[in-house]
Amino acid sequence: MLLSERRKHYRQILAGNVCIHPASVFDAMSARMAESLGFEIGMFSGSIGSGTVLGAPDLVVLTLTEFADQLRRITRGSDLPMMVDADHGYGNALSVMRTVEELEASGVSALMIEDTVLPAPFGGKDEGLVSVEEMLGKLRAAVAARQDPNLVVLGRTAALRHGGVAEITKRLKAYQETGIDGIFIAGARTREEVESLHAATKLPLLLGGTPPELADRQFLAANGVRIALQGHHPFYAAAKAVYDTLKYLRDGGAPAGLKDRVASDELLRIALKRDDYDRRQRDYLR
Repeated sequence: MLLSERRKHYRQILAGNVCIHPASVFDAMSARMAESLGFEIGMFSGSIGSGTVLGAPDLVVLTLTEFADQLRRITRGSDLPMMVDADHGYGNALSVMRTVEELEASGVSALMIEDTVLPAPFGGKDEGLVSVEEMLGKLRAAVAARQDPNLVVLGRTAALRHGGVAEITKRLKAYQETGIDGIFIAGARTREEVESLHAATKLPLLLGGTPPELADRQFLAANGVRIALQGHHPFYAAAKAVYDTLKYLRDGGAPAGLKDRVASDELLRIALKRDDYDRRQRDYLR
């Protein structure tokens, strides 16, 4: 699928009237498996990027180049429209423009820029928020930097955690005037909060988590939420599976004993696109 078509598909989700859960993926293989299961979009976060590429925690030590390179592998290996967490845009508003250029070239369908102070400053006990004025400059810069008009640019705010409903309402009203396509909310926990957020903006909403009180997708859809994350469990499950398998072998277990704990040939055909490569060999190597 052409990149522009993937981006149009993502826009259709934002313009629709239902709420979906994206697949959290971390490489080409996991993206292919998500696509085969019918997920509409994929999500690649900064934390999972840091874990996948560096084996490091989410402390913004991953560079833009490393992040974009992994995304190129994912978007090249699957037709799944990808949304990504671009953190603070790796710097000021000019850095945000460079971030948009790199991530658009990597094939993403949607990217978000957040208003958190990153990386953590010296002596800082908690992540704060950049000023409204600085964030407006970043969001306007992000919109101006995209070349494909179908690329989705999202604002992300943690104001609910740092200032409550009053602060996030002020920021939502300001952010929506920058030309962005939607707003990602971190930290929403209650139905009342979601209703207040929906009333504060005309833009579609995305949620960074779905606690039990927000598990009803019909309620979320009725309140402007189009995408709700469910965490990044596939990466955590993969990490445990690798550890458990290595430990089993290191402790003297026989490879034959792993038969029921590893991917079947059928699953590997999906994960590795074996059917496509078999066809290419038939068509071009014979």
